[in-house]
Amino acid sequence: MPLDEVVAVLQDLNEFVVSLDRIGSRQAYGDADECTVGRFVAAWDVARRPSHARRVISVALDEQLSPEENAEIDSLCDRGRFFGTDGSSDIPANQPT
Repeated sequence: MPLDEVVAVLQDLNEFVVSLDRIGSRQAYGDADECTVGRFVAAWDVARRPSHARRVISVALDEQLSPEENAEIDSLCDRGRFFGTDGSSDIPANQPT
């Protein structure tokens, strides 16, 4: 994986983690409302940037692993939790609201 792509992915992930933490803190102190996350997602291109990160990592894995290993990883990823399916739009019981 080229270093510049790794750094770009890490920068994106860091921006999202830090920004979401700050939004959560603002919400906890009453300085942000329920629309704040939606505005962040729209303004910061949160749909495209993680998708690009996933692609960069996927391409690197495809080049280094066997087809069987890649199929196993794909299968594991397909088992993830996805918002809006099978009631996953509900907040888990162990998560703060």
